[in-house]
Amino acid sequence: MSWQTYVDDHLMCDIEGNHLSSAAIVGHDGIVWAQSPSFPQLKPEEVSAIMKDFNEPGSLAPTGLHLGGTKYMVIQGEPGDVIRGKKGPGGVTIKKTNQALIIGIYDEPMTPGQCNMVVERIGDYLVEQGM
Repeated sequence: MSWQTYVDDHLMCDIEGNHLSSAAIVGHDGIVWAQSPSFPQLKPEEVSAIMKDFNEPGSLAPTGLHLGGTKYMVIQGEPGDVIRGKKGPGGVTIKKTNQALIIGIYDEPMTPGQCNMVVERIGDYLVEQGM
């Protein structure tokens, strides 16, 4: 299965009539493996800051999480495993696997829990596959 198929069929899937606004699978080096059409253009320093927070949990909290220039307030996650951010009625979930970051961005009516479920389910599967 191609990385684009993971994005199109599994991350951008319909959950109770809702779906993510955009999603991507990005290597730890910041190289985008696959993304939805509306996913923001990530800056290298944004990926570096995310990777730093996975290694040093809490490092993003003072400055916020930035994706494509959009700032999200960091909310509870799972240190070293999942980062969650909130901006107005939407937000983001980032799951770290052995080789990649699974990123899902949502807006209402999708709920944070639905976004978490979609992103973390794919991330857990890829970890089990050694990815």
